[in-house]
Amino acid sequence: MFPLKKLMDAVGRFKGRRVVVVGDVITDEYLYGKPARISREAPVLILRFTGREVRLGGAANAAHNVHALGATAVPVGTVGLDPAGDEARGLFERAGIATDGLLRVGGRLTPMKTRIMAGGYQSTRQQVVRLDREPDGGIAQDVEGRLIERLTALAAGAHAFLVSDYGYGTVTPRLYETVLALGRQQQAPVTVDSRYDLPRFRGATAATPNEPEVEALTGAELGDEPALEKAGRAVLERLDARLLLVTRGSRGMALFEREGPVTFMPVHGSDEIADVTGAGDTVISAFTVSLSAGASPGEAAWLANVAGGVVVMKRGTATVTARELADSLSSDGAARQR
Repeated sequence: MFPLKKLMDAVGRFKGRRVVVVGDVITDEYLYGKPARISREAPVLILRFTGREVRLGGAANAAHNVHALGATAVPVGTVGLDPAGDEARGLFERAGIATDGLLRVGGRLTPMKTRIMAGGYQSTRQQVVRLDREPDGGIAQDVEGRLIERLTALAAGAHAFLVSDYGYGTVTPRLYETVLALGRQQQAPVTVDSRYDLPRFRGATAATPNEPEVEALTGAELGDEPALEKAGRAVLERLDARLLLVTRGSRGMALFEREGPVTFMPVHGSDEIADVTGAGDTVISAFTVSLSAGASPGEAAWLANVAGGVVVMKRGTATVTARELADSLSSDGAARQR
């Protein structure tokens, strides 16, 4: 769809890009068990515990993806004075991502999503249930002020700003306005992924909703491409954004440009996916890093599409490296030459 050399050159420029990631830091916990028997107490499956794994989620996963792609990730957010917060900081540090922008906040839970995974040692593990531990309300005014101070101090030299809002109150209106001001000041793109309140993020360079979110925003049933095109244009205008990248699951993506046409992109790779957990984080991370590296909107969208196609073949919250992205692009080029 796009010249391979230009795409590969863009990936080569990822290193040295500095992306500030502002949002809700989440800890993703996986508890693994092997089916043992049916409980006598209730008609439920008993799992024999076999292991536990913790990964970065939410804005933390977006920052991890930015880092994996070879850029410098600068996460800005809060974590509680609790074990989940300790684990999130530890995961950042082990990955080599600085934690200067993470505030420890007493009396506020670090969001943790616990997924109970069942399966035998040789079989595919399936998610049985998810338990979410969530903070109550938003952040306090003094915490907001300290976050703005951290953000302003760490924004120097940033090539892009990524806002990852999971509805836990970290990205307040004042914090978002600061992000916009810094983006304008440094002529850096500001991208937004918001699960529940995208309309309040007006003025961003780009947003990356999925198709159901566009449906909810417009109240329109998106049964075909013309319907999606009409709805996408409406959302683009409502957000006063320059770009809108709509993820469509097995149907790929659609890129809307304020000053250009809509581009429908087929799903990259196999549509027999393994796990979509965190795929949206990967998409916006690849899109943002690509834009910061000078890729055109279409090239950035295609690179995000390829990155998304790679990550959904992995189990659990995962990242895509620059090498994996380049290898996938090279495979595409080889396929076109045959």
